[in-house]
Amino acid sequence: MRLLKADIPTGKEEVIAEDPEFDISGAFIDNKRKIPLAVAFEKARTEWKILDNSIQEDFKILSTLRRGDFNITSKTLDEQTWIVAFDTDDGPATSYLYDRGSKKATFLHSNNSKLEKVKLAQMEPIEYKAQDGLLIRGYLTLPVGVEPKNLPMVLLVHGGPWARDSWGYDSLAQFLANRGYAVLQVNFRGSTGYGKQFLNAGNREWAGKMHQDLLDGVDYVVGKGYVNPKKVAIMGGSYGGYATLVGLTFTPDKFACGVDIVGPSNIVTLLKSIPPYWAPLKVIFTKRVGDLEKEESFLKERSPLFKVDQIKVPLLIGQGANDPRVKQAESDQIYDAMKKAGLPVQYVVYSDEGHGFARPENRLHFFAITERFLY
Repeated sequence: MRLLKADIPTGKEEVIAEDPEFDISGAFIDNKRKIPLAVAFEKARTEWKILDNSIQEDFKILSTLRRGDFNITSKTLDEQTWIVAFDTDDGPATSYLYDRGSKKATFLHSNNSKLEKVKLAQMEPIEYKAQDGLLIRGYLTLPVGVEPKNLPMVLLVHGGPWARDSWGYDSLAQFLANRGYAVLQVNFRGSTGYGKQFLNAGNREWAGKMHQDLLDGVDYVVGKGYVNPKKVAIMGGSYGGYATLVGLTFTPDKFACGVDIVGPSNIVTLLKSIPPYWAPLKVIFTKRVGDLEKEESFLKERSPLFKVDQIKVPLLIGQGANDPRVKQAESDQIYDAMKKAGLPVQYVVYSDEGHGFARPENRLHFFAITERFLY
């Protein structure tokens, strides 16, 4: 993704800003002059490319104001006063009032004052080569005050899968790190933000190379000596839940346990249950996952439900009864199969939730169960 200037009458386009590896993630526009002043690229962290020298000094001051990545969220009509938001990995988001005339920033507030004086873990960017040579990037969060050696770890897989993990405050990563776990988050192939070639590298690779990227990430961290390879859990929601089920069925010796949150267990039944408002996305699923009409056997091969007999370790499943995206039947069927086979499985269904857990009391309840389960 790049920033283009288009001449409407002629249709002629001119590239204003691009990066060979990363998509543009935002643009900062001068509303008076109607020109872009800077563009942001979300690499390991957010990096700004300045397009107009008028803001050079301002951005230099802001970049050294405090630890974190900044974004201008609001400004006055004369462009002289900005509201600047800072995101960081080890604390709450903060906002400042920045005066361009005096070059001074005044602290306004944080979005969670309770976190201001708490010692939280930092998220370190990592990168490694996958088995086929593709460069994979991600983040590793290590617990505070603990020697980073031979730790238990949670491989936390993002949903989507056409999304990405980003640097910044992650409440679930902090929760796990606070309990003594290293937390690995991988932007496997098929993740967004790294250009179309990287996105398309995930096509038809559910339970294939997308999963191998996760395994390669675990091996990379284990190779650094940070993690005990026998104490690695896999956890995630939506596609991350599917990845959890894949981990326990396709590579049963790799993980000590798994936590699946609203994850599909059978791609065939998942695609057959797509809600009406998802109809335009069917073409995307056909291209990126597989053709339900022509390749049902291929989709079954990539579905954890049909490999339940391979599971060797405990599984915790969390599901919303009203989930329109991944229906409760996806969790029901793998739970039933595991129970029938006498395999260790725990299942929690929330009658007032959908695709994920939005209600605070349910989140607290499920992650209390998760804490006990992982321990």
